Amino acid sequence: MRKIIIAGNWKMHKTQAEAQAFLQEFKPLIEDAAESREVVLCVPFTDLSGMSQQLHGGRVRLGAQNVHWEPSGAYTGEISAAMLAEIGIHYVVIGHSERRQYFGETDETANLRVLAAQKAGLIPILCVGESKAQRDAGETEQVIIDQVKKGLVNVDQSNLVIAYEPIWAIGTGDTCAATEANRVIGLIREQLTNSQVTIQYGGSVNANNVDEIMAQSEIDGALVGGASLEPQSLARIVNFQP
Repeated sequence: MRKIIIAGNWKMHKTQAEAQAFLQEFKPLIEDAAESREVVLCVPFTDLSGMSQQLHGGRVRLGAQNVHWEPSGAYTGEISAAMLAEIGIHYVVIGHSERRQYFGETDETANLRVLAAQKAGLIPILCVGESKAQRDAGETEQVIIDQVKKGLVNVDQSNLVIAYEPIWAIGTGDTCAATEANRVIGLIREQLTNSQVTIQYGGSVNANNVDEIMAQSEIDGALVGGASLEPQSLARIVNFQP
């Protein structure tokens, strides 16, 4: 059985005080959610330590939003996988389109980060997705296949999550049709040696469209951006009704 994982990506939002207030409201709202659903919050580095202590022993897992591929060194501003593992982090988002767009991330550097995360016992959430121009040019399939193949060189597919996030749908409110997201995720699965890898959809997932998205046969969860910032909204997504 493929694991269902609902992950909130807070991006650059929430101070420690705001994070604590979020948890106080959020945790009671998901108490009755199916135990088979993994709930993950991928939060800014400054929130991780405090939230790890507050969530210890609970059902909500913590994720980071990036990790460096080297175990240590002269990399000002970077965080290593061991630093994350030490404070109880389970997941790390890698290769998000915003990292690719603004910070020079490539398929090759994403691959290095995935390998470093796995070596430290973290579960990488590798993001792939095409741009509007690539989709309009009919290049979606080739772009996705290339990203998956380059991102997964030497990767252990038994310790991996993939998130399909069409770039044109991220933060725009323009969600990819559920059936189309399902088709592309099926294509991603065809590239894998392990068919049981959890593959999420991400891109303007919200309380209004999550039921339709999660009813699709190939979609195993969601990587949620803006809608993860409000406890009520994210709880509704966790409690989806397929």
